[in-house]
Amino acid sequence: MSTAPVYLGADISKPSIDLFATGVTVPHAIANTPAGHQHLIKSLSRSSAPVHVICEATGVYHQPLVAALHQAGLPVSVVNPRQVRDFARSRNELAKTDAIDARILAEYGRSAQPAPTPRPDPQFVRLQQLVARRAQLVGDRAAERTRESEQQMVPREVRASLQRNLRHLDREIEKIQDLIDHLVEQSPALRDRVRLLVAVQGVGRLTAVAVLAAMPELGTLSENQTAALAGLAPFNRDSGAFRGTRSIRGGRLSVRSALYMAAFSASQINPVLKPFYQKLRAKGKAHNLALVAVMRKLLIHLNRILKKHLAPSI
Repeated sequence: MSTAPVYLGADISKPSIDLFATGVTVPHAIANTPAGHQHLIKSLSRSSAPVHVICEATGVYHQPLVAALHQAGLPVSVVNPRQVRDFARSRNELAKTDAIDARILAEYGRSAQPAPTPRPDPQFVRLQQLVARRAQLVGDRAAERTRESEQQMVPREVRASLQRNLRHLDREIEKIQDLIDHLVEQSPALRDRVRLLVAVQGVGRLTAVAVLAAMPELGTLSENQTAALAGLAPFNRDSGAFRGTRSIRGGRLSVRSALYMAAFSASQINPVLKPFYQKLRAKGKAHNLALVAVMRKLLIHLNRILKKHLAPSI
């Protein structure tokens, strides 16, 4: 007979992690450092019941703890902070401190029993980091170009500084792109996925890589899961006789950002998506709304392609 797991809530901040669990002895808080993580893992190893750690996605601060738990073979679920906050409100838990948040996470785990977050492929983690860095540099370059265009009446030295920084950013972007290309070519899994995605008209190499980095689950999801995870599933806003406009919300902005230009290109040249877009426009749909529909259809198609590729041969 299997023993029911103990759910441990871990509220993570940059310097520390507050902990709460019923049925297992753990410290109230640990430092968010390798030593702190190992102290927690050592405490959990003394538990007679299996322990399932629940934490929120916190940008980068949760990643070292999650990696340490995966390394130790302990189940951990990285959950959506909005869902946890809605759970707390449903229980009239309006106060918010780190200790309270840790307790709420443990209670959410017992109630929702989320599936453990799979251990990420190190190659995909590295790809995500490189793609994110490239996006930062491209954003910095765009900002500097705007400053350069707006500062025609500034001293020569200021313009020279802007131009030097632009050249520096160009070189850095090129270096990061080279690292991305090398990583893709050295990884058979990434190389095959990119090759399949760029075969779709409208999807370029940059888009394919960015989509894979933003959604490593692509190829393992259902159509509804794919659209929802990207924030491309429209939600109804109906109440009684009122019929509101369906709209998208939530999901991964990085996926939508990666798909936007690909969807725009596909709406002009793709033999399936171009007539789909034109049909929506002919029905009076706004350009942006039609483009979102193209993005959703394109992403679902990409997921279908990878799912077929990843399916085990019989």
